[in-house]
Amino acid sequence: MTDAQLLWDYQLMGHNPRPCSVAVGLGSHDLGVADVTADLYGRGMAPLIVFTGATSPTTCERMPRGEAVHYRERALELGVPSDAVLVEPRARNTGENIRFSRALLEEHDVPVSSVLLVSKPYEERRAYATARMLWPDVEVVSASVPMTLADYVDSIGDERLVVDMLVGSLQRLLIYPAQGFMISQEVPQDVQDAYDRLRAQGFTSRLVPDATEAE
Repeated sequence: MTDAQLLWDYQLMGHNPRPCSVAVGLGSHDLGVADVTADLYGRGMAPLIVFTGATSPTTCERMPRGEAVHYRERALELGVPSDAVLVEPRARNTGENIRFSRALLEEHDVPVSSVLLVSKPYEERRAYATARMLWPDVEVVSASVPMTLADYVDSIGDERLVVDMLVGSLQRLLIYPAQGFMISQEVPQDVQDAYDRLRAQGFTSRLVPDATEAE
């Protein structure tokens, strides 16, 4: 878990929330993203919310109407007015989250100079890097549920799965820039070493195939 903590800390961007043109909540299994987005709206950090996400193998049973729809329902329960929420129901990965949300806002003639990007904690950096590549003319401010790695493990109930997800998320930061999916970011050597050790220990269930790593 010491190595996992290094990966967790690296994934957090450390941004302080500030008022932005729009808040974009990235769909996942974690309703906490909707909670944080609603809280940020209530604090005046954005006048409009976009929830984005279809379903995935991990959410199709829990969120049968789609991640974005369930997020919207949660936000409305928390007091966000319905006319302050747009739903993007088609995205199935982070790149589509960004591209489809951008297109939806353009369709609604919403001027955007800054985006409050809300995700799971361990995907802050991936979401940021993806948005910087696909939406380069806006400022991106990252946000997530404020919690420790230990608290996140407790919330998921599966320590190994969380470590697998951390390893998979870092792998994407390493390989996706070369594929044009996100900007490149420097990975500190201690984080790279921790990632290598965890992979060697078998935390590989969330890795994607990559030919360059096999060379």
